[in-house]
Amino acid sequence: MHRKTALLAFGVALGLGLATASSAQAANVFRFAFQGDIKSLDPYSLKESFTIGMHGAAYESLVTRDKDLNLAPQLAESWETPEPTRWRFHLRKNVKFHDGTDFTADDVIFSAARVRAAGSNFQTNVPSDAEFVKVDDHTVDMVLKKPNPIAIFQFSTWYIMSRSWAEKNGATAPSPASAASPSYAALHENGTGPFVITEHQPGVRTVFKKFPGYWGNVESNVDEAVFTTIGNAATRVAALLSGEVDWIDPVPLQDQPRVESSGNAVVMAGPELRTVFLGMDQWRDELKDSSVKGKNPFKDPRVRQAFYLAIDEDTIAKRVMRGQATPSALLIAPSLYARSGEFKRPAYDAKKAKALLTEAGYPDGFSLTMDCPNDRYVNDEAICQAVVSMLARIGVKVNLNAQPKAKYFAKVLAPAYDTSFYLVGWTPSSQDSHNILYEIAGCRGDGKSGRGGWNLGNYCSPKVDALADQVEGETDSKARDAEIKDGFDTIQGEWGYIPLHQQALAWGVSKKVTLVQRPDNMLMLYWVSKQP
Repeated sequence: MHRKTALLAFGVALGLGLATASSAQAANVFRFAFQGDIKSLDPYSLKESFTIGMHGAAYESLVTRDKDLNLAPQLAESWETPEPTRWRFHLRKNVKFHDGTDFTADDVIFSAARVRAAGSNFQTNVPSDAEFVKVDDHTVDMVLKKPNPIAIFQFSTWYIMSRSWAEKNGATAPSPASAASPSYAALHENGTGPFVITEHQPGVRTVFKKFPGYWGNVESNVDEAVFTTIGNAATRVAALLSGEVDWIDPVPLQDQPRVESSGNAVVMAGPELRTVFLGMDQWRDELKDSSVKGKNPFKDPRVRQAFYLAIDEDTIAKRVMRGQATPSALLIAPSLYARSGEFKRPAYDAKKAKALLTEAGYPDGFSLTMDCPNDRYVNDEAICQAVVSMLARIGVKVNLNAQPKAKYFAKVLAPAYDTSFYLVGWTPSSQDSHNILYEIAGCRGDGKSGRGGWNLGNYCSPKVDALADQVEGETDSKARDAEIKDGFDTIQGEWGYIPLHQQALAWGVSKKVTLVQRPDNMLMLYWVSKQP
């Protein structure tokens, strides 16, 4: 085993050595590795936190979030609401895109249309009823049909693109992660951010360099950052401990003591806002790849309840996650909803689960396929393996399809939604429950509004949809919390989803590096500094 790890370490060292040869002349290089890939450079391609953070080095939003996740100015230096349905954004002047063209109101209006177009994975980041109106070259109004106090809560991950660049390069339409072939925008970038992406080899490496024409001040002293995908956990840890990389995510739970005692790296740990959960196809009339023909067992709430009760989340948290996960009753982190303490997770009860399956007409269980990423969340494949074992106890045979996130998301996301049973982790980019009610639990509909865009199994409750619309425009905090509670009560009462836990952050960081770790798990390169 030691020999295998040593060989893996040598392999990654050789690869990184070759990959960073071009960086030899750079004054200060930050090298980092993630278990997955940056599949696309199109900032509307995939709503996944690591990818969003990487896009944020090159692209910028009107409104961003600071180190404490509070809203802060970025490309809009200020904003106001002259009337309840009108937001006015005062844009920064003298801002250049990386190709040297000026940033103006036209780019905001173009980006507002592109982000809500078919194929975008970020449609809900901008209110569907919003009309963007150019006041002058550096002033834009967003006009709504009704008041919306959370209208800009998701702006921080809506990045502004250049209209002229997109038109010139045939990139006016968003390129979804599931696209069969990459578009120009998937392989190139042209943002206003502090870093330029000078090289992008999907699945291999991506190189970021400081943009000399950046409009603002950058806290980072890094001249160049080199990202490498290292899927193998042992190789990733070996690269950190040998000094070949300065940052990795995640550090496997079993390797954290070794990293802490290494002397040259530490484990940055902390609570994460992400909730890991299971979803079920409640849409198709017949499940795909199932032994049940002519009907869909998940349309029966007794089957959904049986699956929920058969999964021993306490054991998953203690054994699979080694105590570094907090079991959850909701699809949102407790810190993001004031009344989360009023919800309790139903207790594990395999006997009752078996009885429910029998009552539903499946005394001998049935078989189906489960989709799971193996390089996205902490111990994601191991969690799925545990779920497979637990469901076997009630007679359900699960064929596990675990694969890298690029293939996983291409399969389970729109337009195919090709999954019967799946695992996903979610951090609401708005830091608010409305995002869950609308994007995770909303009925999918025609796909134009973005409602239910991440509702892969299409759990659908008209009541939840109505409550989501109420919550969006509610200005009274107590009334709003009550509406949110009603929505979460409905989801739980209908066994719409199976929440599992909030995982803990575990970054491996060189002692030569200082950076910011936010609970949304986004690495922002403009806050990274390294001792030369």
